[in-house]
Amino acid sequence: MTRPTCIHIHLDRLAHNFHIARRLHGGRILAVIKANAYGHGDIACAQALAPLADGFGVASLQEAVRLRAAGIDNPVVLLEGIFAAAEMEAVASHGLTPVIHDIWQIDALRQLPAGTTVPVWLKLDTGMHRLGVLPDVLPQAYEALKRSGRVSDVTLMTHFANADLPDARILDEPMRRFRDAQQSLPPLPTSLGNSGAILGHPEARGDWGRPGLMLYGVDPGAPALASRQPLRPVMRFVSEISALRTISAGESVGYGSRFKAARTTRVGVVPCGYADGYPRSAGEGTPVAVGGGIAPLIGCVSMDMITVDLTDLPEAGLGTPVELWGDRIAVSEVASRAGTVAYELLCQARRADIRVHSSGPA
Repeated sequence: MTRPTCIHIHLDRLAHNFHIARRLHGGRILAVIKANAYGHGDIACAQALAPLADGFGVASLQEAVRLRAAGIDNPVVLLEGIFAAAEMEAVASHGLTPVIHDIWQIDALRQLPAGTTVPVWLKLDTGMHRLGVLPDVLPQAYEALKRSGRVSDVTLMTHFANADLPDARILDEPMRRFRDAQQSLPPLPTSLGNSGAILGHPEARGDWGRPGLMLYGVDPGAPALASRQPLRPVMRFVSEISALRTISAGESVGYGSRFKAARTTRVGVVPCGYADGYPRSAGEGTPVAVGGGIAPLIGCVSMDMITVDLTDLPEAGLGTPVELWGDRIAVSEVASRAGTVAYELLCQARRADIRVHSSGPA
C-alpha cells in the first residue's frame, strides 16, 4: 500500500499502562475493551492483556462472542447487560457475566434451564441515571437474583458521572448513596472505579477496577489536567507530506476558503482526513508534528486531506513524516481543538493501514 497514512498500535505500551492501573487500584482489574478496544483492536488487545487481566469488560454479547471465538477464556463482563431476554442463553453457554441493571433481566435469568448458573454484576444507579437499579429497589433486585436459583455469585457495581473531574469532593454524594445502599445487602465484592476514579479518587476503589481510556495511554482529565501518571499512548496516527504549495498573502486554502494567508505561506498537504478519523471540526492552529517541528493546521479538514502551514519549517518537504496524534501530539489536545473528547477520536480512527507491534518503536 502506497498511501502513507497509517495507525500504529503498540501493545507493549498497553501492558505498561495496565500495570499502572493495577498498581494504583490494587485488587482485581477488569480491562475494558469495548468498542473495538476504543479503536485499538479488541482481539489484539485482549490477547496482549489475557495473561495480565482478571477479566475483560465489553458492551455487548456480540463483542464477547468475538473474544471467545478468538480463544480468550478470561472472565468477560457485559457492561450494558443483555438487550433481549433471548440473549441470556448465549450468555450462559459462553460463560459470560451479565450486568443486571433492570428487573426484567432477572426474569430472563429465570428462563435458563434448572441447574444453570451464571455470575452477575448488579448495577446501582448512584446519580448518573443511565443504567442501574435505584437504591430503594436494590434489596428487591438482590433478593430476586438469589431466589432465581440461576446466580452463582453477585458483584455490586456503580458508575460515576464525574470521576474525570479533579474536585476532591465530586464523588462524595454518589459514594454516600453507594455506601448507604450497600448496607441493605450482605457483604459483596464491589466495582466502582473507572479510569478517572482510579487516577484521581482513591476513595472510590473497590474490589474490581475498570480501567478503560487509561489503558490506551490517555488521562480522561486531559488536556485540562496534566497526565497524572506516566501513561504511554498505545495509538500513533501518522502520515507524511504528499504535496507542497506556496500561496501569496490574501490567497486561501481548502473548501470554503476558510483560511486566508496573512503572508506568503508554504502549504503542506497531508493525505489524511475525516474519512480516516481525523476530526473535521479541528480548528485552525491544531498542532501537527512534521519532522522535528510542529506545524499548525490551516484550512478545512477534507475527506482525505488536511493542509498545514510549513512556512516556519523550511526543512520539511515531500515525504517528511507527520504525526497526527501519538507520542508528540496528544490525542486529547486534538480532541479539545475539535470540541470533542479523546474517546471519540480513538474510536473513529479507521480506514488507514493498521500495524500492530508487540514491542519497540515504529
